[in-house]
Amino acid sequence: MKIQKLKLYTNKLDLEKQFYSETLGFEILESTVNQFTLKIGWSELTFEKSENDYKYHYCFLIPSNKLNQAMEWMEKRVPILDLENGRKTQRFESWNADSFYFYDASGNIAEFIVRHELKNATDSDFKISDVLCINEIGMPTSDVEKMNNQLQENFGTKFWKGDRQRFGTNGSQEGLFLLPNYTKKDFWFPTSIKITPEPFSAIITTNNQTFHLEYKSEELKNHS
Repeated sequence: MKIQKLKLYTNKLDLEKQFYSETLGFEILESTVNQFTLKIGWSELTFEKSENDYKYHYCFLIPSNKLNQAMEWMEKRVPILDLENGRKTQRFESWNADSFYFYDASGNIAEFIVRHELKNATDSDFKISDVLCINEIGMPTSDVEKMNNQLQENFGTKFWKGDRQRFGTNGSQEGLFLLPNYTKKDFWFPTSIKITPEPFSAIITTNNQTFHLEYKSEELKNHS
């Protein structure tokens, strides 16, 4: 699965625009008074103005050999979250992945991740245009099994790893929906951000098909 487009909502639109375009240097593809869209590798990330203070968790994929270099690059521009005793990277053994975390301008928890099985190493020094895509978006639910089944039936995506009670994943290493059960898992790692089902929309491709989905109030809709 690939996340081609992702739309999130923010009550700090101007600050997000400044953060992503000026602080980090992503290219703006489109901008109006109510929203803007960024080029994130093969993905596009849109923030739309909202009155509500939503809190998301999402993740960007970077080349598999660039974790430390990317973190050094990012540390010059934004604080990297301390996980414990100065450690700033997290190893996910069962995923064969490593990552680090930071807050965006809205206070969302964002992440850079390397997935070693994708074998997408590059030779040049890290630059922001090396970010490959939007790799993950949190889709909190009170019923992991039910949400996974809806994704599978509507879009043909498959359960990946985790469990179907507390925290599962749906998709592939190129693009994942994170499915935490917010009645059993309280906070987004490694923060005190409460896990709640926030609204978003996305365009994904899987099995040579393209789908437009909307997630709102724990309801999943297919607008394809």
